[in-house]
Amino acid sequence: MKDQRFIGTGVAIITPFKNNEVDYEGLRRILEHVINGGVQYIVALGSTGETATLSDEDARKILDFCIQHINGRVPLVAGNFGLNDTAALVKKIKTYNFDGISAILSSSPAYIKPSQEGIFLHYQAVADASPVPVILYNVPGRTRSNMEWTTTVRLAEYSKNIIGIKEASGDLIQTTRIIKNKPADFLVISGDDEVVLPMICVGGDGVISVIANALPKAFSDMTKFALHQQYVEANQLNMALYDLHQWLYIEGNPVGIKSAMEILGFCSNEVRLPLAKLSTNNYSKLKECLTKVETALSSL
Repeated sequence: MKDQRFIGTGVAIITPFKNNEVDYEGLRRILEHVINGGVQYIVALGSTGETATLSDEDARKILDFCIQHINGRVPLVAGNFGLNDTAALVKKIKTYNFDGISAILSSSPAYIKPSQEGIFLHYQAVADASPVPVILYNVPGRTRSNMEWTTTVRLAEYSKNIIGIKEASGDLIQTTRIIKNKPADFLVISGDDEVVLPMICVGGDGVISVIANALPKAFSDMTKFALHQQYVEANQLNMALYDLHQWLYIEGNPVGIKSAMEILGFCSNEVRLPLAKLSTNNYSKLKECLTKVETALSSL
């Protein structure tokens, strides 16, 4: 049976900053916002959380804060398990405190461009070491290396501890091949907000979302409608939200979503270098689009 905790909408939570330090009060507001908005689970310390710019100490503090504040209300996935050095990652897993953590999200190694066999052996070592379930993460736009569908299916068949994949290739053909050939209990989760609806239509299980930081209720409702095959209602929400996606990614993630969260009053749009804040022109266009989207949602 599929792990029901991770069917629906997960949110890849941002890490708010204030004067280059982690803004824990802002993080508390965001956690409450997304939980009250009806998301099924939270992913902390993913790429949307700017984990690459966090020290190990800060990452642990953020995770502990999330564990304490969420207090078991929704599952928590730790996204900071994507090291390129397999041995170092296995060592980290074996010495990590997983209390309060429901699963890990582990991105495929970046920069190195391993072969498909190398990717398989890397995740084999991760699955064997991890005391909690593992969600694979294929994001070739960041890693510059695609995990082919055959490798995903092979990993799903290798270990019951590998419970699913966050598939962020944006390739619906690849995703459909995974869904057609995977074990029945293996989750296929969208890593791209724009293709959640078609992915669910061919058998996907939901999303780990960026836009749900800002509009958790609308996006999680859209996902729920789709999962219940209420496609008319799902598409109404999808179309009402759709124009916002381009402005969230126009200068990279999480630059856009942080500006959206500032516009909505949750935190500053501050990011850490080498990221830079959204340009003034695009900020204005994002704000205008967000107002239109909110108006469209209110009419549904």
